[in-house]
Amino acid sequence: MVAFGVIGLFAIFGRFILDYLHITIEALQVSGGLLLLLVAMQLLTGAGEGEVAEAGATNIAIVPLGIPLLAGPGSIVATMLAVQQARPTGLWGFATVGLALVAALLLVWVFLRFAGAIQRFLHNSGTVLLTRVAGMLLAAIAVQMLADGVLAFLRQV
Repeated sequence: MVAFGVIGLFAIFGRFILDYLHITIEALQVSGGLLLLLVAMQLLTGAGEGEVAEAGATNIAIVPLGIPLLAGPGSIVATMLAVQQARPTGLWGFATVGLALVAALLLVWVFLRFAGAIQRFLHNSGTVLLTRVAGMLLAAIAVQMLADGVLAFLRQV
């Protein structure tokens, strides 16, 4: 719900927020790519495994799971770009973006809900293997976001 709220807020008001702060979508795209690259490196190297949040410090569903892992710069930029591209198609385009957001977060919820069963099925070696593959794919997505952001910056010059 936290991720849906944050992404939905930026889908609706993101352009106004960025304009008020004088931040371009390209800058957000580059920062999102950098943060995704950091997460990808953690997945690839196994860094951060076994870290436990301080008891009582904060709700893990909000930080770090809700923000920035599920509703981070990458998903915010992707949603804002989807809304920007859907604008010419009108209400149907916005409804499609909204349905895609709900479907993606519902799929995430299913995987998180059944994570224990999935981990028992995959065992430790399968989990490590899938984590490394996901890290590699996430790194590629991050580099693509960085490249797209930098190219958009260069086009403006």
